[in-house]
Amino acid sequence: MRPFIYLMLILFAPFCYAHTPLKVVTELSPPNQTRINNEVMGYSTEIVRLILAAANIDATIEIYPWARAYKMAHSKPNTLIYSLAKTADREPLFHWIGTVAQFKLGFVKLSQRSDIVINNLEQAKQYNVAVQRHDLAYKVLTKYGFAVVLTSDIQKSYHLLLAEKVDLIIDDENYLAAMSEQLAINADKISFVYAIDELAVAGYLATNINMDKAVVTQLKHAFAKVKSTPQYNALLKQK
Repeated sequence: MRPFIYLMLILFAPFCYAHTPLKVVTELSPPNQTRINNEVMGYSTEIVRLILAAANIDATIEIYPWARAYKMAHSKPNTLIYSLAKTADREPLFHWIGTVAQFKLGFVKLSQRSDIVINNLEQAKQYNVAVQRHDLAYKVLTKYGFAVVLTSDIQKSYHLLLAEKVDLIIDDENYLAAMSEQLAINADKISFVYAIDELAVAGYLATNINMDKAVVTQLKHAFAKVKSTPQYNALLKQK
């Protein structure tokens, strides 16, 4: 009986693996990733849903603090993540499906802080900056010698800024209005100060490096289809 049992396990293992539920993780970062009526929404989320639909793949999408989302995507084989910036050190750690966001990030301050003036990165080093753990901004700023305050997600960075625990945080100028609404503050309370060239990047949908290769191929083919649609381009340019 043993050879028969082994044969059955071999035959059915791929079928079971292929049907292992997939999870997509992201962070709360409106307007690209937000939560409305307990459902994950936003421009980048819509692109991700289009890709999954085109690939005929069912997956749950869940919001976590960015540090936790990154750790899950890096360690769990059936996990996807967005919007992840592609860097030289990250490239071999994930399968990269396609662009779902465009970022132009830089320093954000409280508008009342007229004492904060930034014309270059060197000048910004005198200020305390909060950045999220595993965020590209952490790597860029520490490379230039910044001493940063690490947080688990963008909301905690904003909370430190609003409480005047730090002088600056990192965000996209075009996202400040949506983030202000999320935080229930007046949009005039925060101001974009200085764009950081190295943080003008694309955000990707990516998968764990051990994701089933057939699934990765499905997703890449699906992205190629979605990318050619007017809906994709409209969502990517939304702010």
